[in-house]
Amino acid sequence: MAKAPSVWGIEIGQSALKALRCTLDGNQVVAEAFDYIEYPKILSQPEADPETLIHEALETFVKRNDLKKTSVALSVPGQSGLAKFFKPPPVELKKVRDIVKYEAKQQIPFDLNDVVWDYQLMAGSDISEGFALESEVGLFAMKRDAVYRALKPLQAANVEIDLLQLAPLSIYNMVTYDLSLSEDPEFKYDPEHPPKSTVVLAMGTDATDLIVTNGYRVWQRSMPLGGNHFTRQLTKDLKLTYAKAEHLKRHAMEADDPKLIFQAMRPIFNDLVTEIQRSLGFFRSLNKKAEIDSLLMLGNSVKLPGLTQYLNKNLAIDINTVDSFARLTGSEVTNAPAFQDHIAAFAPVYGLCLQGLKKGPIATNLIPQEVLKERLIRSKKPWAVAAAAVLMLGFASNLLPAGSRWADVHPTRWDPAMTAAASTAETSKLQVSEDEKQANEIKLLQDIGDEVSGSNDRRILWMELLSALFKSLERPEDFDLKNLPSPMEVPYIERKVIHVEKVDCKYYPDLSTYLTERVLAAYEQDKKTRLDRLGLLKIPAAGEEGAEEETEAVEDLAAAEGEDGELGNAGWVIQIDAYHFHNSPDYAPTGDELEEFVLKYWITRLEDGSVELPSGPNGEMVEFTFKELGISYPFVIPGTLQEKHTIPNPEYIKKYGKSGAGGMMGGEGMMGGGYPGGMGSGGSGVSGGRGMPLEDEETPREFAAPKFPFKVQMVWRERPLSARLEAKRLAEEAAAEAAAAEAEAGTDDENLASDLNSDSSTL
Repeated sequence: MAKAPSVWGIEIGQSALKALRCTLDGNQVVAEAFDYIEYPKILSQPEADPETLIHEALETFVKRNDLKKTSVALSVPGQSGLAKFFKPPPVELKKVRDIVKYEAKQQIPFDLNDVVWDYQLMAGSDISEGFALESEVGLFAMKRDAVYRALKPLQAANVEIDLLQLAPLSIYNMVTYDLSLSEDPEFKYDPEHPPKSTVVLAMGTDATDLIVTNGYRVWQRSMPLGGNHFTRQLTKDLKLTYAKAEHLKRHAMEADDPKLIFQAMRPIFNDLVTEIQRSLGFFRSLNKKAEIDSLLMLGNSVKLPGLTQYLNKNLAIDINTVDSFARLTGSEVTNAPAFQDHIAAFAPVYGLCLQGLKKGPIATNLIPQEVLKERLIRSKKPWAVAAAAVLMLGFASNLLPAGSRWADVHPTRWDPAMTAAASTAETSKLQVSEDEKQANEIKLLQDIGDEVSGSNDRRILWMELLSALFKSLERPEDFDLKNLPSPMEVPYIERKVIHVEKVDCKYYPDLSTYLTERVLAAYEQDKKTRLDRLGLLKIPAAGEEGAEEETEAVEDLAAAEGEDGELGNAGWVIQIDAYHFHNSPDYAPTGDELEEFVLKYWITRLEDGSVELPSGPNGEMVEFTFKELGISYPFVIPGTLQEKHTIPNPEYIKKYGKSGAGGMMGGEGMMGGGYPGGMGSGGSGVSGGRGMPLEDEETPREFAAPKFPFKVQMVWRERPLSARLEAKRLAEEAAAEAAAAEAEAGTDDENLASDLNSDSSTL
């Protein structure tokens, strides 16, 4: 069974190097090894050489500890970096990084290219269906040059760092895990009623980190006071050397006059209490709902005699010191006298191990990405070299047999053939060039011919379109615009008339921008309704003849462009505003009202009908289908039925005058009305006076005309006359060839039958 991974946590302090190696046994964190290397001098002493002292300590650490097959984590002091916390608005998780990046530009007082930063959603954030609703984000950063300064001593000692973390956050990992502050998976964090908070005071040599956490949220501040300040105060007041003052500080109770030593250090005690109270006051101003429960002291400076009692008295908070780690096992380490003697100083490295083993709430890493990429590339280099060697070996083994065949392809044997091939290629190149030249000349002549002949075609295109649309309304033979039947003879409701009010058009360089899914769906629905009302809707079985033709709802765009595709996909969208009066519930069963009337009596004509236009060489009439004219995709956009719409009776006004028609508003006149094929706007009615209208059954005041307005949209691709005539000619030739082939096949069949009969007679 493979051994579980282990993690070394290292802290390079001002007075000593602390290290702890942990691994996982199931779900339990086990301490495997530790080291505590104290420097001969404190790094901040004037006569000390920090670089040499750290280098010697790391050499000692590397010599007596095994770093193979382990990851290494390093902590840096809290004042070396920046920690900010903010609450983002409710947002998708994938967009949190964009918000954090914007916040980083606001919060970090340096260019982002000059810093290494990372972020994390804090524990207890409300995440629902991929959205961060009520959450808090921690933003952590260090200047890039400070990161490389921290990594430099370990790189010199050939120790590769996998994780770089701020010491306060490492302590937060340790406190949260070891005190089980956020272990309950059922707990839902409520910002209005947060759990009680614990204050952690990690006193170092030159600075003190104050961390306040309830397991789900963390707040930290670095204070510029540490154990070294007590030593300096003793050297100043008692006129002692640094070494003597450090000894007296550590052994104050064994001195000849302990009271004198405590009085000398009292100003530092007071400054420390003031800084703690100021920090806690600021924390309470930011977190008004927070309640502080106790204070936990870390670091070797907590051994200072009288410090715990003084803080307890002046802060009015329960003070606890670390004498063991509740959830850390491994008795060989935890029971070791050296570990017990310095246990309060191992909290940061314990927190690093927890993060490396994925047991802490914080998972950010301030190792620069370029360092990780360089390390990854370096680790892959041996494999790359081995792969290249294998490839080279394969190439060499493949070339050995090929060497014996070199004589078969020697230039002296192939020079004549190569010369002949080159000559042939040159001749081919000249012929291709001449062919391209002649093809360009033909194309130029064709373009000139098209321009000359096409100008006449283009002049009549719109007239042909309007004439075709006018004829698509199907006037009857007895239609007489000057002698329309009266509404008494043929009521408006019985007239199969479509009145056109307006024709608009819009050009589209690419018709696919108009023929969207919505437009095609409207066209398909209209076609289905129209075929249903005409009794032509049929859904044949798969493979049945005509199935594809009868069930296809939308034409292929390429077919509408023509076989040669010369027209491209450009064209016009024509919109016609119109209305009709053929609306009655009696017509509903047959589909002769509203938009169904338009579909049956107009759209059917546009889809399947044809029209004669004066297009022959001598002005004779030539029949074209509307599709040959380039019209396709007609569909109806229905309006709202005006059920109470009426049209004034002109005879009533003639008979009774304007005073007798009081209160009437003008209705629709008739232009082209009376029979199918009416085209144009209705005229105006009259507006009478204020008198009461007269009742007359023979001469009614107005006629009922329920008006149904609608719009028809269709696509029109310009199809010049010359192109249409050429297409007809090609179609006729193809039909003639097909007929000739069929006749020839019939003749062959007859000859075969005659031969068979002759053979039968002979037999």
